[in-house]
Amino acid sequence: MMEKNGVIISSFGGNFKVAADGEEYICKARGVFRNKDITPVCGDNVKFVLENNSDGVITEVGERKNEIIRPPLANLDQLVFVISTCEPVPNILLLDKFLAVSVYKHINPIIVFTKTDKQPADEYVKIYKNVFPTFCVDNVTGEGVDKVCELLTDKFSAFTGNSGAGKSTLLNNICPGLKLETNEISRKLGRGKHTTRRVEIYKLENGGYVADTPGFSTFNTQMYDRIMKDDLVYCFPEFEEHIGSCRFQDCSHTKEKGCKVLEAVNDGLISKSRHSSYCQMYQEAALIKPWEVKNTFKR
Repeated sequence: MMEKNGVIISSFGGNFKVAADGEEYICKARGVFRNKDITPVCGDNVKFVLENNSDGVITEVGERKNEIIRPPLANLDQLVFVISTCEPVPNILLLDKFLAVSVYKHINPIIVFTKTDKQPADEYVKIYKNVFPTFCVDNVTGEGVDKVCELLTDKFSAFTGNSGAGKSTLLNNICPGLKLETNEISRKLGRGKHTTRRVEIYKLENGGYVADTPGFSTFNTQMYDRIMKDDLVYCFPEFEEHIGSCRFQDCSHTKEKGCKVLEAVNDGLISKSRHSSYCQMYQEAALIKPWEVKNTFKR
């Protein structure tokens, strides 16, 4: 039987759609994976053998450079956070939590603000523009889409964000052939209906793949690798140049005198909003016991 190398681009009912050499194949995973507690997921590099012209069996799952648990994805280059300026309003703390997870897992974060025609994004752009690639997009006129599209070339990127932010609309603008389902905001609930129920990976015309994922409200930060309090500061890139020179070697960068991070906050070099998120996350991380930390993602 012929062995091929490919990438899992979709999973459904125990079957996996694998892209290889410009073709797509429906594969099953060998039973041995269950015995080894390995679960293939979208983004996995796999080896498979063909049983006929279109069906195959996955024989090997490659090592992952990173992984996220819910939704299950592996080997991401970038996470694109699509955030609306209104309807619904941004949840900055939740965004900062996921940005920290992204940095922690060595996945490059990109932030895209939508609905700027209804509510300007200036106050949010000011917070993030010097930390992460940050863009504003008008999903109606298409303004700003090209800049986002350029960053996706030859990369494996996942799109996520608060429900109703226009994530599917943005993906449709980037790749019109996708024709993803979109929905209006629920007036009663003030949030979007979930139009993305499972992870799907799409190939872009300019090279690269994008994964459309469920909205933030279906995510659970506790399902990710927990970030210990001593590691958290390194998940805020704008803090790094200021740490190491604090008065106290064990400075938590939350309230100590002589803290260089706090000085940078007071001098306007670090956003007060970002530092506030850090402090809340630090308090949560301080409650985590070492024995509670385990990787719940089964490869």
